[in-house]
Amino acid sequence: MTSSAPQMQRNALAPGLLAAIALFLSPLFTQGLVATIILYVVAILAVIVAWFAWQAGQWWWTIVFVAVAVIWNPVFPFGFSGVVWTVAQFVAAVAFLAAAALIKNDPR
Repeated sequence: MTSSAPQMQRNALAPGLLAAIALFLSPLFTQGLVATIILYVVAILAVIVAWFAWQAGQWWWTIVFVAVAVIWNPVFPFGFSGVVWTVAQFVAAVAFLAAAALIKNDPR
């Protein structure tokens, strides 16, 4: 017997997981082409997660991921490095994982 109740959609699950993986791997690549690719991946996925959060009506996540997109933007990079940057990458990865689990919206 199947339930007739509509299921919640987790649109931010895949981009959140992909961004978290990229951020957990990013300390291995601090400079060069791979580091630049990681900046692009994280910034683009942050915008995608922010959009899904906005669609779900969870605007507080939108603020978080717009900030992530700005900090990880590859066009005008801030050039962060060291322990603070490594910790920021870990914190952003955890934020992506939390958003992936918590951003839900009703099916259309």
